[in-house]
Amino acid sequence: MDIILLGTVASLFAGASTGIGALPVFFIKKLSKKFEDASLGFAAGVMLAASFFSLIIPGIDFGVSIYGSEELSLFIVLIGLILGAIVIWLVEEKAPHEHFVLGGNHNPEISNDKISKVWLFIIAITIHNLPEGLAVGVSFGGGDISNGMSLATGIGLQNIPEGLAVAFSLKAIGYNNKKAFFIATLTGLTEPVMGFLGVSIVTVFQHFLSIALGFAAGAMLYVISHEIIPESHSRGNETTATFGFIIGLIIMMTLDILLG
Repeated sequence: MDIILLGTVASLFAGASTGIGALPVFFIKKLSKKFEDASLGFAAGVMLAASFFSLIIPGIDFGVSIYGSEELSLFIVLIGLILGAIVIWLVEEKAPHEHFVLGGNHNPEISNDKISKVWLFIIAITIHNLPEGLAVGVSFGGGDISNGMSLATGIGLQNIPEGLAVAFSLKAIGYNNKKAFFIATLTGLTEPVMGFLGVSIVTVFQHFLSIALGFAAGAMLYVISHEIIPESHSRGNETTATFGFIIGLIIMMTLDILLG
């Protein structure tokens, strides 16, 4: 029960970081496109490093300790990875949503179409948070607290620019600062729900850990490749987004090594 509580609280901390990211909505009127793309690149770098250092590699190591075979462990993690990518793809296909970066900026005449797109964008962010919460919960479920803490910290860091994007998107369609902040914070609260499910299932059924870690990694890798990187490169800020990506990867890798 201590591990389940700790995993749930850690995923809550990671998800609540969207609220930290939304705080500038009270002080800044508008974000630059370059900053938005750098933030997206940063988030992608954190998620990529987390997928390998906190999910795939620990999943293989744990599998070896359970099954006594590196080849079998690798196979199980890869099956989980493929399943994770397929599931998040199906979720995105069935749930109507808009991609991360919204076209156009702050038209004074707010159309119903623009309002709809912003809310679809918020749905996309919420969907995107599902595998992150699962990843944090599953990492704690394996009993490696330090690995879980480094992953929760990294996911929390990359949730900050997401909260920023949601808050300013809502502000652009006429929401006041308080409502924009509140809704942006709520988008991250799917993470503790998935974190609780992940840590509970894996704690009870230890043999699911390797495939669950692979599953979480696959879901995150799909989001990185299908959503974040293409969007961060869609407005002419490829170099800025790429350096944001590298910085995010370095920070997450450093956190994993120092904390793990």
